[in-house]
Amino acid sequence: MDSIRKNREKDRLQQDYESQAYSLTACHPQPCGRGILGGKITPGDDILLQKKESFRVPLQSISEAQSILGHQDEFLKLFEENFNVGIVLRDDSLEILGEVADTVQQSARVLEELLNLLRSGHPIGANDVKYAIRLSKEHKTVNLEARISESIPVFSKRGVIRPKTPGQRRYVEAIKTHDLVLGIGPAGTGKTYLAMAMAVSALKSNRVSRIILTRPAVEAGERLGFLPGDIAAKVDPYLRPLYDALYDMMPPETMEGYMERGVIEVAPLAFMRGRTLNNAFVILDEAQNSTIEQMKMFLTRLGFDSKAVVTGDITQIDLPSEKMSGLLDVQSVLSRIEGISFIYFSAEDVVRHELVQRIIEAYENRDKAKTLNNN
Repeated sequence: MDSIRKNREKDRLQQDYESQAYSLTACHPQPCGRGILGGKITPGDDILLQKKESFRVPLQSISEAQSILGHQDEFLKLFEENFNVGIVLRDDSLEILGEVADTVQQSARVLEELLNLLRSGHPIGANDVKYAIRLSKEHKTVNLEARISESIPVFSKRGVIRPKTPGQRRYVEAIKTHDLVLGIGPAGTGKTYLAMAMAVSALKSNRVSRIILTRPAVEAGERLGFLPGDIAAKVDPYLRPLYDALYDMMPPETMEGYMERGVIEVAPLAFMRGRTLNNAFVILDEAQNSTIEQMKMFLTRLGFDSKAVVTGDITQIDLPSEKMSGLLDVQSVLSRIEGISFIYFSAEDVVRHELVQRIIEAYENRDKAKTLNNN
């Protein structure tokens, strides 16, 4: 009799497992590592299902589960790694299971905010999920819809442009409220791209009448005069990244029309000398490669009703060793001047490939170790 009861109990357990995953085979054809989503749930998974704490997040459709958990359970794995929870689809809801009530509740809040974002018409990407998880850990509360209100009213080929990290939000807010902003930090933190988006937004809303983009033409051992071509051909390689960002934010014909009429101007920093820039949004990119004299010259070009953003990475200075970077110098000279904002980015603000963030952190740790050893 005992063996019969055991067999019946085993059959009942297997039926329960199969009913819990009945609808997810089509939604998640690739099974996830734990077997909870994307295929049949096996008896070995009852360890997860028996976790003490649980919380259910209602769904409006099966497609919401697919969107919120990601292709091949990509987003599900982010939740598992960051909150140590499991997520099970039960009828019309997602059940979150875990050992700690606070963690289960926290992950549920993040899921709910992501669902609200999805239902308001914004597609969910990996960066959104990572951003929401990071926000929840930093502030315990998440309001992604409020963050979306910080969006810059400019569309790129990838959709609406918005700050994705706390550092980027501070940067965008500083640009809105200050006439001169200096964004300093590693590559991949969106310093130039967000400044360009703010400039395009200001132009489209008639807050400025033109955009001026400039970079120092670091010659990398070659004099520009000895390079082939006219001046445009000589400086084009230095300015190409600025063109690329602009083409990402507006159709080519619009961009070319603006440039023909002088509404958008892209030029080397040396070409700014002797000018007064009124009613303009001016961006100095790669400012770490400007000299002290060039930085002073640029900052004193600002005219009435204008805004300037200076961006640079002080770990990537290409100037000759005997010349000090204007971006290094300006931090001590202008740090206490009212109306000027310095925004510093870190590896946490990198929005490129995850490896880029780890690479930057490795270099930062090496530099810190060197500083400690020297002291």
